Amino acid sequence: MTAYERPSAPGSSGGTGSSGSLGADGRDTNGPGTDSHDAVVLAGGAARRLGGADKPGVRVGGRALLDRVLAACSGAAVTVVVAEPRPTARPVEWAREDPPGAGPVAALDAGLRHTTAAYVVVLSADLPFLDEGTVQRLLTALQEAGTEGVLLTDSGGRDQPLVAAYRSVALRRELAALRAELGELTGLPLRRLTGALELTRITDPVASFDCDTWDDIAVARARIREHGHVLDEWITAVKDELGIDLDVDTGTLLDLARDAAHGVARPAAPLTTFLVGYAAAQAKGGPEAVAEAARKATALALRWAAEAEADDGTAPPPTAPSGTSTGTGTSAGTGTGTGTESATPEARPDAG
Repeated sequence: MTAYERPSAPGSSGGTGSSGSLGADGRDTNGPGTDSHDAVVLAGGAARRLGGADKPGVRVGGRALLDRVLAACSGAAVTVVVAEPRPTARPVEWAREDPPGAGPVAALDAGLRHTTAAYVVVLSADLPFLDEGTVQRLLTALQEAGTEGVLLTDSGGRDQPLVAAYRSVALRRELAALRAELGELTGLPLRRLTGALELTRITDPVASFDCDTWDDIAVARARIREHGHVLDEWITAVKDELGIDLDVDTGTLLDLARDAAHGVARPAAPLTTFLVGYAAAQAKGGPEAVAEAARKATALALRWAAEAEADDGTAPPPTAPSGTSTGTGTSAGTGTGTGTESATPEARPDAG
């Protein structure tokens, strides 16, 4: 994969614009939808508790932690990653706090300067279980609550300000106040910023789980291999690796694989599902094309199974069409012929 970097959006260098109509207090007066948002991902920490390892690049379920977070915020109009540029699974913009390593408040300020939307999702790069549904929930709660931010709390009730959605104007207001008071943002903890905001809190110990230590990494890797998670995790990882964005009906494909394995032969299962995917791609279709190709292949596998049962004598022979003689003699029904040919399946052309 190569590192993606898009040109900055028009007007993003100053970072003071907004895509919604805002009142004097920074609240939306026209109620922009939750698709009117940007995302800022902080990925430049020192990872001291991981021994200085490249934490955003650590893999959980075969995917870099950063890529997992980027997949969760893929609905953002603009996604800014505050870190040195690196290969990513989807396009992002890059920013860096000045000086590098100046801390989360300075990093957030740097990322926010590349955004223009009324809402901004702010995330750390070490959230293995964050998903699009959680991001949507944060944005919806922000609209409905009317507060300046919505953040998750962990199992201990602690605020997680880097799993949150904020009103951009509120963040800019408090960043400007801190800069006016202190002269700079270097070294400030996030609570100095979020402590001045009116916040709504949502408890979610899974989505807020972050990986600060190698023990945390081990817990995350074990969890995604649990029975209830492993298939969805694997499908997501494969799609991410192949660069495809397609809703996969795993039930339909698993049923097809079962029918091909039972009705034809076990190796037919993976080969058939591959061919179904290839057929859908050739048709330049989406989920509907996959479903239609799977339907046809399933019907074929069932026909094979039915023929095999008939050949084994485990299924009744097909009924002769009405008015068709069942014997081979000159007088149907008299039994003067052999009387066996009608009950014997016709020889295959390639039977020799």
